[in-house]
Amino acid sequence: MTANTRSDDRPVEIEDIGTNPTSNPSFTELIAARLSRRRLFGLGVGTAGTAMLQACGGGGGGGTAFPLLPAAPAPAPAPSPAPAPAPAAAMKLGFNPVAKSLADVVTVPAGYTASVLFRLGDPITPAVAAYRNDGSDAADTFDRRAGDHHDGMTFFGINASNKWAPTSAARGLLVMNHEAITPVFLHPTGQTVVGGARTVADEVLREFYVHGVSVIEVNKSGSSWSYKQDSSFNRRVHTLTEMTLSGPAAKTDYLKTKYSTDGSKTRGTVNNCANGTTPWGTYLTCEENWAGYFRRTTGTGATPKQLASFSRYGVSGTGRELWATVTPDTADNLYGRWNCEATGATATDDYRNGPNTYGWVVEIDPFNPSSTPKKRTALGRFGHEGACLGPVVVGKPLVWYMGDDSRNEYIYKFVSTKNWDAADIGGGMAAGDKYMDDGKLYVARFDADGTGAWLELKLGVNNITASYANYAFADAADVLVNARHAADAAGATKMDRPEWTAVNPKTGEVYVTLTNTNASSRPIGSTDAANPRYYNAPKTTSSSPQLGNPNGHIVRFADNNGDATSLSFKWDVYLFGARSSASADVNISQLSADNDFSSPDGMWFSEAAPGLLWLETDDGAYTDVTNCMLLAALPGKVGDGGARTIVNFSDTTTRSQKTFVGKAPGTDGLRRFLVGPVECEITGIAESGDGRALFVNIQHPGEDTKVADILDPSKFTSHWPQGGTARPRSATIVITKNDGGLIGL
Repeated sequence: MTANTRSDDRPVEIEDIGTNPTSNPSFTELIAARLSRRRLFGLGVGTAGTAMLQACGGGGGGGTAFPLLPAAPAPAPAPSPAPAPAPAAAMKLGFNPVAKSLADVVTVPAGYTASVLFRLGDPITPAVAAYRNDGSDAADTFDRRAGDHHDGMTFFGINASNKWAPTSAARGLLVMNHEAITPVFLHPTGQTVVGGARTVADEVLREFYVHGVSVIEVNKSGSSWSYKQDSSFNRRVHTLTEMTLSGPAAKTDYLKTKYSTDGSKTRGTVNNCANGTTPWGTYLTCEENWAGYFRRTTGTGATPKQLASFSRYGVSGTGRELWATVTPDTADNLYGRWNCEATGATATDDYRNGPNTYGWVVEIDPFNPSSTPKKRTALGRFGHEGACLGPVVVGKPLVWYMGDDSRNEYIYKFVSTKNWDAADIGGGMAAGDKYMDDGKLYVARFDADGTGAWLELKLGVNNITASYANYAFADAADVLVNARHAADAAGATKMDRPEWTAVNPKTGEVYVTLTNTNASSRPIGSTDAANPRYYNAPKTTSSSPQLGNPNGHIVRFADNNGDATSLSFKWDVYLFGARSSASADVNISQLSADNDFSSPDGMWFSEAAPGLLWLETDDGAYTDVTNCMLLAALPGKVGDGGARTIVNFSDTTTRSQKTFVGKAPGTDGLRRFLVGPVECEITGIAESGDGRALFVNIQHPGEDTKVADILDPSKFTSHWPQGGTARPRSATIVITKNDGGLIGL
């Protein structure tokens, strides 16, 4: 047989299909029932008001700090009246909006400099040679190189004693996810496949290593940032890294495999998209579209419950990278572990439970390179798109908010049983054991009157029982392993692809990007108050319709009484993505050419400038007009707008939909700050402790290049960041303001 390559025929992602078959009520039904996301070697010349990053080089850094709020003091006698203080000056966006662009560059506002810091293949130890970027670098060196598809990240400042210092302005650990791969550029000529099987083991080994997480030390010298190649902190965590399974589902029958017959451990993490943090100084990486990596072509040997679980999570087919097809297998089943068919007598003879060891929030201690990561099962198993830490208050539980990134999936939160003790700062994985292995998991129901409820996912409540029709729950671990089924049973609200969550440090309000959906996932008759639009947004370059909600929106909510542990909340829709030229029932947020966008994805609030929101896009619907982008926003509060009735249209139907809309931002409240190179996603963002360096990830530029064109660089759709005839590479950039000021203001 003739070997052929596989790169341009990528599998359809689970997030684009959806695996939620339930008929959980839409808001339309709830109305009746309840109301009665370089060093520069070449800086191109931009237009007036912009600078364009085109080439490669050093530089870099980013950041996150955590609000450690004190416990509320006891009431004291009211003091004598004092003159009211002068109001603080209102925060203002301090840059001119960047224009939309289809150029193969990174464009930032005038007065800013963007430099490339850390690219696919860059070595993180002096023992590894510089990256050739032609697919020939030895596969066994990739456990010491930057991974591919840079994604969510956090900056952990370091002081002179090598301890965590959140406000550090010049030195830190940058920890980032590597979500997936662009195989056409990763290998010499794409993936080698013969008869439906991978036949070059080194290609697969390279892929094992470039997924996962990087930990690198970054430093500022003068006004430039660089990563420290020989730092003792530098580390890669990947699909072969051993991990502990921790929390209520650990050591149960659901997690037992041939590799770990007692269910206490597993190997690796994969499809790491968004991220999270802890107040004790560790990193959370979240496993998103993990289900697609597993092979299951038959149901032989599986019980009805196992088949129901596989179906609900989208575990089927040959596996997106065909990892299970490599032969011969190794003695420790490096390839066979991706085959979740029942091939042995019991679960400890095969990997039928392999998928159950993925889909978790994974904790990593960046300050201890020898520590073993832990998968925190108490936070539930689904397509985790981040785990955003809520307000941190001494004496109160800790809360993380999470989205499940697939069409018609849900929004969750986890509330720790233990109350926060600031003495645990720096406590490493032991602090994680304390706060993340015991707590309550909830899923959100958004009601049609602008309120909502958190529904506990617990055996015996909210219809989560052995008699639930679609899945018979057996015990508490079963609920966590099959959290999607539990959320179905509880009656959670299906959303338009919940992605990143972000908490406003000024208000405690929670923002969630709902990236988009299509007509089959949410037909016009299934719009509801929190997912209210159905429309057609065709590209100017095509007559094909784009029906449903192709531009996405951002919902926000405020837990009642400012208490993150509350079981009720109020909500509205903060922003609607749209073309500025769209009709008023589509461009509801009244976006202009300076701030219109599509498909919100990454999202993060600055800590150095509380209230400043950064919004990133991962778009395919508006790419006829512009590449993906980063916007800066100054949002208000839930309820700052009002009720609105939208008129949705299809070819045959007109339908009115009531919703709640935030105040239109205008350009004072929302501006485009950056536009990326061709076919990229803008994702992952962090800042130095002083807010004067912004780190942003540019993922998969040129991803639509066809494998047939790999030997002709003139046909590459992107050459960023190196330029010339180079293969494109995912990379982290660092943005600084030329006057040394806070970014964005």
